Amino acid sequence: MVGNQVTAKQQVPFDKKVEDIKLYIDGAFVDAESKETFDNISPFTNEKINAVASGDETDIEKAVKAARKAYKGEWGNMKMKDRLTYIYKIADLIDEHIDEIAPLESYDTGLPISQTKKMVARAANNFRFYAEMVSARLVGEVYQVDDEFLNYTVQKPVGIAGLITPWNAPFMLETWKIAPALATGNTVVLKPAELSPLTANRLAEIIDKAELPDGVFNVVHGYGETAGASLVANPDVELISFTGETTTGSEIMKNGADSLKRFSMELGGKSPIIVFEDADVDRALDACTWGIFSFNGERCTANSRLYLHESIAESFIENLKDRVANIRVGDPMRADTQVGPLIHTDHYNNVKSYIELAKDEGCEVISGNIPGELNRGNYVAPTILLNAKNNMRIVQEEIFGPVIAVMTFKDEAEVIELANDVRYGLAGYVWTKDMQRGHRVAHAIDSGMLWVNSQNVRDLRTPFGGSKHSGIGREGGHYAFDFYTETKIIHVAMKDHHIPQFGKK
Repeated sequence: MVGNQVTAKQQVPFDKKVEDIKLYIDGAFVDAESKETFDNISPFTNEKINAVASGDETDIEKAVKAARKAYKGEWGNMKMKDRLTYIYKIADLIDEHIDEIAPLESYDTGLPISQTKKMVARAANNFRFYAEMVSARLVGEVYQVDDEFLNYTVQKPVGIAGLITPWNAPFMLETWKIAPALATGNTVVLKPAELSPLTANRLAEIIDKAELPDGVFNVVHGYGETAGASLVANPDVELISFTGETTTGSEIMKNGADSLKRFSMELGGKSPIIVFEDADVDRALDACTWGIFSFNGERCTANSRLYLHESIAESFIENLKDRVANIRVGDPMRADTQVGPLIHTDHYNNVKSYIELAKDEGCEVISGNIPGELNRGNYVAPTILLNAKNNMRIVQEEIFGPVIAVMTFKDEAEVIELANDVRYGLAGYVWTKDMQRGHRVAHAIDSGMLWVNSQNVRDLRTPFGGSKHSGIGREGGHYAFDFYTETKIIHVAMKDHHIPQFGKK
């Protein structure tokens, strides 16, 4: 059974009366031109939370025009120190509202409140970090040619950044893109995930309170096939940053190719966690369970494939079963809930279909029961898939839920081959006390990020992104400047020099 013991006093106070949501364009909250709306549904009860304005091509065009005007006008001509004053102000305002934003996000997404509080706090840090990073690292290089030439580079904002964000940890991931885009001098049109609009709207209210010039930041809610597709296709949008599913990312790149946009893509993952026979088993268990079952398993870097050295597999699996049996599933608004409901019934049905597929493919499924009082929500109990094989669909495809497939290996060479035998390459985790082996395996795994003897601990200075079908480009640190700025080289002659004379008599 999955533990779900909680008490009323652990319930986080929250007013569930949420106003309907409008678009935020050119410094004002407005209805969609079509007056169309869509319902935002609670993952905990599957009841309507509120109505959300449903933007389309017309609204995207309005937002892009406002962003272009701001970029060509006040924002684009603003001194860097003045621009960064706004960035710091946004961070301060987020800090002032953490206790309000975190429960709003849990209510909207089903993520446990203990986890959304940490993500909201990190969102404020994203703005401060990029204000500091722009001041310290947005610098050029100088190439001197003796006493004849001085060649130097400058980095300029590109223009309008179209940002398309996902529904898992939406507030933090929105700020992860917005902060570097604004700090480097671009203007923004944000298309948030339609399944989690509440905190995107709250962010718009915060940025409005920070009094950025009109048009610098815009939010167009709506569906991917209407608002999202229009943002990608708009020829005046120079940048598209997308976090989401791999197939959608591929389609976005195709649709934006005609206008030669820049793309930053953080896509799907099927990350391995490899535990060697000499690993610190207790710590590896902690990392393994947290890495797949936190965020309800809806995490791109989740360690959804577990490879155990055959000498420790039996005991590790028994301990893993005990851990899973004691994970607290419950109301995401309760302080000690560890796993809440999945975002939407469609996603719930998809994850459940993979569990049924695992049975058909020959896996033994170890899964708890969901208490009856939670049956209105999109709950999937933390699940272990034993006897998995690398060629199974449940190993090859991203499930994006609280489900882990377990396999064994004999030696280092075998596990490297198994770990690399998927189309994804976002993250990986290696547990061993042999640091030479840890380095070797980290180098050999096809992934953009690899942790040795650690769970997914982030350092904002480092690059974030994947290889293969897990993405293109890097976010984080000064690496984001490669996407959000244009590098210009300026050549200056320091003395007269010979120029070939064409056509002179």
